Amino acid sequence: MANQNLAAVLSAHGVRPTQQRIAVFDYLLTHHTHPSADTIYHALCREYPVFSRTTIYNSLNTLAQANLIRVVNISPDEQRFDGDTSDHGHFRCVSCGEIYDFSVDPAVFRSLCPDGFQGEQGDLFFTGYCPGCQSAAG
Repeated sequence: MANQNLAAVLSAHGVRPTQQRIAVFDYLLTHHTHPSADTIYHALCREYPVFSRTTIYNSLNTLAQANLIRVVNISPDEQRFDGDTSDHGHFRCVSCGEIYDFSVDPAVFRSLCPDGFQGEQGDLFFTGYCPGCQSAAG
């Protein structure tokens, strides 16, 4: 997505479209690897050497508060981030550490919400071994 379009999306969600926020948002929309803030920082600091880690963290927090990205708390060591805000689940391989998306019927999310409550967003996480690590283990 072009920077003008990204700026328009940010503005439509009440977020001031700074160069830093546009760069972080663009990175998450084009890299579906559920990166950590540190990964994003290292990737962007080559092109934007003036960006600090604090700038990246602040941009991620602002984007998350505007519901433009999702915070993925599946890893015990660090927060990860996802540019896909649709309802879906995450699977983290305990061997290689990769995080994978999987589809979940929206009705499943609604059915998991306790009676009498109205859920707005759900997170469904699994951990285990991905097919590649299962094959490697024999």
